[in-house]
Amino acid sequence: MEYVAYALVIFVILTGIATALLRDVLAAIIVFAAYSLGMALLYTLLLAPDVGLTEAVIGAGVTTILLLLTIVKTVRPGGERTFERLDPRAALACGALAVVFGLTLPDLPAVGDPNSPILSYDAVTGHYLTQSYAETGVENTVTAVLAAYRGFDTFGEATVVFAAGVAVLVVLRREVFT
Repeated sequence: MEYVAYALVIFVILTGIATALLRDVLAAIIVFAAYSLGMALLYTLLLAPDVGLTEAVIGAGVTTILLLLTIVKTVRPGGERTFERLDPRAALACGALAVVFGLTLPDLPAVGDPNSPILSYDAVTGHYLTQSYAETGVENTVTAVLAAYRGFDTFGEATVVFAAGVAVLVVLRREVFT
């Protein structure tokens, strides 16, 4: 399982770099869709399936469709180079940021570690586990947190997904009837 996570991280990094450097717009869109799918799989592997599903729908699905429809309506630039020239200063800044992030990784707890601070039974966790049913009337603690305590946040996420779906339908309808 750990090797799969490392392979996904490497895949996401490589597709992110390729998306930024590809000169051909169609190729960049396809690699970006692969990037979003890799991120969705990584989120799911890290036990965040709701975020993974949203990334798959919005990132790999809706965004890719909209970008492909946009490229159909535009002219693809010609060119002999496959990749853009790399700005050394930008590459140095990205490399420095990657090193800083890499240095923080050993301090993060392993996924599913029972000694992880997020899994420790503290006052806040205990409150939600013992009082969520009494305060909300919902038996499932996760549902109670999402619906009652984080209701506006969940509503906002649902609104974004709905708006993206409506936008795609509007664009597709225009494409069919024009």
